[in-house]
Amino acid sequence: MSLMLMLGISLTVAAGVLLALSRDLFRLIVGLAVLGSATNLIVFMAARPGSLIPPLVEAGTQQLSTAAANPLPQALVLTAIVIGFALLCFALVLGAWLAGNSAGDADQLRDAEPAATDAVKPPVLEP
Repeated sequence: MSLMLMLGISLTVAAGVLLALSRDLFRLIVGLAVLGSATNLIVFMAARPGSLIPPLVEAGTQQLSTAAANPLPQALVLTAIVIGFALLCFALVLGAWLAGNSAGDADQLRDAEPAATDAVKPPVLEP
């Protein structure tokens, strides 16, 4: 079972990297979202997903049993899912706005920035 999970996570990482290396803006956003999901799966695998013992401390004991699932990675993954979803929504709205101003190509994102002589934009410091 864990071999199948590792192969599935490996395929998810490979698909995310392939999409993130694309020049299309929406494929880039989806690729980063898939990589975030793969990272969540990797962290979740650290929590011993095969354990059926709930992570509850019984009355009169001081610690979890050694075979219980670890609750910390589960809490981290749950938080990362919420943050990743909010970031994905923001990136999709930003990408839709940029696609309306350009062709949606990642190389053309610099064209959407204000000119270097704009008073609002801070100057670029050349090394």
